[in-house]
Amino acid sequence: MTFVGIGGVVHHVVVDGSGPPCVLSPGLGMCWFDWDPVVPLLAPHRTVVRFDRPGLGLSARTRAWPTLAGEARRIAAVLDVLGLDGPATVVGHSLAGFHAEAFARLFPARAAGLVLVDSSVEEEPRPRRARAARDTAARACAALAGAAGLPRVAGPALRRAAVRAGRAGGGEAVPYDLVRRVYSTSRWLHAAVALAALRAQRPLPPGLPVTVLAADDPRRPAHRREHWLARQRALATDLGGTFRASGPAGHLLMFDRPEDVAGAVLGVRTPSPRPASRRNPP
Repeated sequence: MTFVGIGGVVHHVVVDGSGPPCVLSPGLGMCWFDWDPVVPLLAPHRTVVRFDRPGLGLSARTRAWPTLAGEARRIAAVLDVLGLDGPATVVGHSLAGFHAEAFARLFPARAAGLVLVDSSVEEEPRPRRARAARDTAARACAALAGAAGLPRVAGPALRRAAVRAGRAGGGEAVPYDLVRRVYSTSRWLHAAVALAALRAQRPLPPGLPVTVLAADDPRRPAHRREHWLARQRALATDLGGTFRASGPAGHLLMFDRPEDVAGAVLGVRTPSPRPASRRNPP
């Protein structure tokens, strides 16, 4: 565990294992410890990097509004500060699937492969009106809730409820004291209401290995279950990747099926290291 400065913001970073690098990026409102079940399966074979985005986990807050390109650059900056220049396998869960894909599109020389874990899907992204007004309103709501003490009262309970809903079996696997430490501050609330991203409009590197790992949740009605798997299958097709269904599992695949997540990562052939381009893309 370490703390590093990126763009003037203190980021919490955890590195385990050795070997070719892989980056585990959790979904909206989640933290480094949500990957705990997967790390022991990867660490003997990979240098496993986890980090908390600003306002989440143990990372400091920032007033900068998150953008898709900014999140892709954040992944690159984390690798830079750790001195990991070789191509990395980037794993994105849920909304972070957008971030992982954007990293591969904006930094093609630094991507060894993509693993999208029950990723968010947006087939027809469209710009929405009055974005500035909505952003300001979201910030105001988060500030008021934080000032009223809502995170301390409701944060841990909301976290537990989200985990129960996202797992096909079992409940919270993280010690309560750690959950309370992270989710009793207003930082998670600011990030959760703020973060939204759209897929970058750049081609993926030719031949980039892509795996879309979808949760096959038996708790869903049959039509919803098939619809979700069809969307994930279509995402894999659009990206020229491989589709795999993992189940029985809820949205939090890293808890329900950690061996499937690790298998998808270890299935990526890691090329020999090559020089990294640190120039920000236009």
